[in-house]
Amino acid sequence: MNTKKIIKYIAVALLAYGTSSCSDFLEKEVDLTLSEEQVFRSYENTRGFLANIYTYLPDAFVGYTDGQFRSASRDCMTDNALGWWSVLYYGSVLTDGYSAINHPFANDFWPKNSRAIRASNLFLKNVREEVVGNYDKTGDDNHLYDRYVAEAKLLRAIFHFDMSSWFGDIIIAGDDEEGVPIVFQQNDPRMNVPRNKCADVMKWVADQCDLVKDVLPFRYSNENENWGRVNGAAAYALKARALLYRASKLNNPDGNTAYWANAAQAAADFITQNNKQSYPYRLYNTGNPENDYYECFTTNPVYNNEIILARSVWNTNQVEKVFLPVGFTGSFSGNGRTNPTQNLVDAYEMSNGKRIDENGSTYDAANPYKDRDPRLAQTIFYQGMMWGRADKEERRAIDVRYNSDADKGVDYTSAMGGTYTGYYLKKFVNNISCKEPATYPHAWMIFRYGEILLNAAEAYNEAEGPAKAYSYINEVRARAGMPAYADMSQSELRERIRNERRIELAFEDHRFFDVRRWKLYDNVTSTGETGKPRYNQLLNLYGVKVTGNADTPSYTFGLAETVNSRTFVNPKSYYFPIPANEVKRAPNLGQNPGWDTGSASNE
Repeated sequence: MNTKKIIKYIAVALLAYGTSSCSDFLEKEVDLTLSEEQVFRSYENTRGFLANIYTYLPDAFVGYTDGQFRSASRDCMTDNALGWWSVLYYGSVLTDGYSAINHPFANDFWPKNSRAIRASNLFLKNVREEVVGNYDKTGDDNHLYDRYVAEAKLLRAIFHFDMSSWFGDIIIAGDDEEGVPIVFQQNDPRMNVPRNKCADVMKWVADQCDLVKDVLPFRYSNENENWGRVNGAAAYALKARALLYRASKLNNPDGNTAYWANAAQAAADFITQNNKQSYPYRLYNTGNPENDYYECFTTNPVYNNEIILARSVWNTNQVEKVFLPVGFTGSFSGNGRTNPTQNLVDAYEMSNGKRIDENGSTYDAANPYKDRDPRLAQTIFYQGMMWGRADKEERRAIDVRYNSDADKGVDYTSAMGGTYTGYYLKKFVNNISCKEPATYPHAWMIFRYGEILLNAAEAYNEAEGPAKAYSYINEVRARAGMPAYADMSQSELRERIRNERRIELAFEDHRFFDVRRWKLYDNVTSTGETGKPRYNQLLNLYGVKVTGNADTPSYTFGLAETVNSRTFVNPKSYYFPIPANEVKRAPNLGQNPGWDTGSASNE
């Protein structure tokens, strides 16, 4: 096996989209023409092999570089947004337009995570203590071999979690009965077995976190060198999320409250351990609720203490190009590919904490963005919002009005983009000059402290009721200047926690999984949900038509333009299909329910 080249095991193409990192560690790459023996007898090559495994970490920003099929937020597969560009893969996911043979994301997340798990196990099987060293040292390199092994085990757990989130049941490729990491070979009979249940995968992931969470530094003392690599905090965070998923209805149909108690304890353990640190993780909070949430996603991520783990820093303006409203043009022009829905906009409470349709809310449909949760204006571009670089004479009001083809706002549509809903995505977008465009540091957040607080709130509410849950959700709300919750029943707080996750974690790849693990699609039809508030509708997708003059616009709320509904086939749509070629090679894997390889839909 040593004669086989490492290039077979690592996909360097994942680096091709041009990430860069301030971490010296992550800039170390292995020479992929070397054999295993040559790699693992060298410290530098061993280090480079481990660094390459990091290229498999989840990164939604990478899709924006293809300019076509993935150049929008993955929330366009949910009720949060629509993708304007007609060839986006997300639209066909919404309409159930793919089969197990040609589903593009099945052939992304499955093979990518499979390669990542294999690379992790190759490292764990071959790394040598005598090469790496395992000495008592002051600082981050204490017992370096132990730490490298712990990193690889945690990365392997992350890849299992990601794979199981998309596909449900998967094979756990950990260690065999002798404790040797499993490295599948071609036609390996161990690949042709029934998959492990998703709930069991999540428990295994949590157990793996327990093995390494106190071996790794909770936070590296030298983050200039080690920023972006997994640490003990990431292990605590992954355990909390994995146990939350395990406790949810999709994986816990009987509602075992012990699962929720385990999830609550895992989130609380993170917070307890974090509070012991001299340099703890915390919400990004300068005391300005009108801007802190926005800055959390645009400030240089290396200096953001809310980020627990993120992909390598990517210095680019591609994120701005993908999201910016189409009227901002010059040598650089916005494409406006992601259109938040009215469903999402309506989910933002009023500044007094009431829903827009609740008595005493003071909501005014003629002035719909006044006195709303400050996170609305920090997440979404809407009519009349001021934007653009004043120092470059580019600052102006967003204008998405449409009276006719001859009388429409500059941000309504263009050849390259437009809005089906009257909205564009502002989160992640720096205030770039289109005349003199700069690049900005972006890093996809895998874990952040705000999620930990929301995980704790949800798990405690389900396990014990509201009492312990309030403090966690209210800490998140306080950063945004929103009133604290109190005096609610368990079911009332459940709905508020779910809404808070939708708002706080919007466009961070949580909504797709949250609505599924809660099984919100059960017994839902597009006609049956029309009587619900827009923020509670999953299948009908809404927007706003803005007409009239810029100074006195008129707002008409209704179904979004062109694309305004989604198809959810139960139980088929709860998971992606296992790629058909994988099932053909290993039929004992089985296929996820409803995914007939001979058709695009089972309806």
